[in-house]
Amino acid sequence: METITIKVDPEVAQFYQKVTPIKRQQIENLFNNWLRTIIQERSLDEIISDLQHEALANGLTQEILDNIIKNG
Repeated sequence: METITIKVDPEVAQFYQKVTPIKRQQIENLFNNWLRTIIQERSLDEIISDLQHEALANGLTQEILDNIIKNG
């Protein structure tokens, strides 16, 4: 893996800095897969569907996402 730098909203940055290493790794995996999918020039609907399946496969449910967003 290589490191890149991207700009995000301050709220996103604060959240990311506060999460546990496990959650951080889950976010990094999702983001990596999302970027890989985007460079394949597929439709947004296809990308979102794939990301949802990938998130579920990695144990990241909507309930967990809502909890992370709510509680950081």
